[in-house]
Amino acid sequence: MRQAILIVITLLPGCATYHAQPIAPVQLAHQFDQRSLASEDLRAFLTKELGHAIQPWPMTRWDRATLTLAAWHYSPALDIARAQWSTAKAGIQVADTIPNPILQLPSQFATPNPGPGAPFIWGPALDIPIETAGKRGYRVDQASHLSEAARLAIGNEAWKVRAQVRDALLALYAARERCELLARKSEALQQVEQMVRKRRSVGENSGPDVDAVALVASQAQADLAAAQSARQDAMAQLASAIGVPVAALDGIQFDLDEFGTAPAAPPPAADAQRDAIFHRADLLASLAEYAAAESALQLEVAKQYPDIHLGPGYTYDTGTHKIGFGLAGITLPVFDQNQGPIAQAETKREEAAARTTALQDSILGDLDHALARYRASLDAVQLSARHLTIARRQLDSQSAGFATGDTDRLTLAQAKADFEANEISHLDAVVAARQAADALEDAMQRPLEPVQANPFNESLTRQERRQ
Repeated sequence: MRQAILIVITLLPGCATYHAQPIAPVQLAHQFDQRSLASEDLRAFLTKELGHAIQPWPMTRWDRATLTLAAWHYSPALDIARAQWSTAKAGIQVADTIPNPILQLPSQFATPNPGPGAPFIWGPALDIPIETAGKRGYRVDQASHLSEAARLAIGNEAWKVRAQVRDALLALYAARERCELLARKSEALQQVEQMVRKRRSVGENSGPDVDAVALVASQAQADLAAAQSARQDAMAQLASAIGVPVAALDGIQFDLDEFGTAPAAPPPAADAQRDAIFHRADLLASLAEYAAAESALQLEVAKQYPDIHLGPGYTYDTGTHKIGFGLAGITLPVFDQNQGPIAQAETKREEAAARTTALQDSILGDLDHALARYRASLDAVQLSARHLTIARRQLDSQSAGFATGDTDRLTLAQAKADFEANEISHLDAVVAARQAADALEDAMQRPLEPVQANPFNESLTRQERRQ
């Protein structure tokens, strides 16, 4: 008895202890407010990911790649995914645990005492379980597959965060460009309105003509205000995607030039399908979950074979010393051969297979739709670019006519306003094509490679269109 107690006391110091880590909502809110794009921990993260020192710091200009890294650093969704992977990895350790032996300390008092020793019956005994049929291996396999699924979920969540940053930057680019174009259109229409009012004052125009021009000019001003509001919304959307307060983006310069260029032409359908099937993290995670269901079924089948319990021990029996050997017990599969859990594991495997099949069907359907949408959007951009080229020639003709006196100032101002309207239509086509390309990237979870030429603008450069 004394030796057994000493063994228990000796093993106790190796036990883990509990440490409280309370969460204070006020502290969490303060930590969020302190997030910025100038923190040293973000700098260390960027240095590690990019493989070189960041100079100068804070950065004066941020592009999509660096903002995506900042989002990966701050994203709460990624923090959850990483924590879930840590939990799943801990599950492997739990599954690989060998069952501990059980120490038994029976004690009896004998009366009358059969002698010849003290009237006690006591002695330590062990129940040592030995698993059979590879049960521990199946548990480890199941936990390993679940851990792999959790790891792949991080990649899937990282892509979602990347897409959120990309979409916010595209919205910011579209709003910025729209503001510039609408500002010029509004200015031209205001000039038209002023000239029409002057002509009205001398009797050259009627009242309805002035009202019609004023209505168009006021609508342009309303559109400009809406674009400015959309720009603020895009900034809030970007801050949310990164995981920082909106104030953290104050004074930040964004490199948005890439959104004015076209990505590569759409890949062949077969290549796109191959990329989606072999690179979609959510589909790979679903396959890992199916493998875990397979291991779970193997474990339940193995449970039909009983485990062995060895029971060595020592007993003091009123003066007689007894050494025990043999088996402490074996479960006999007489009434139940684990058929219920086996049937349940089989249905769970079927369920996992159905989820994987449904996910793949959904991915392929989304991919077909994204490819068709992207091809159509590229055609629309080409048509818009050609239409804009014609509008540019018309404006140049009016400008030349004004220089020679063949065109009046009112006609030229109206031509400028019309050209800005065509530029806005072209911008809408470009943004729609970028959105279609982004949808295709999301379907494959692979970025489209940019191209050197810019089919969005054809022969028109931005400087030429703004002259």
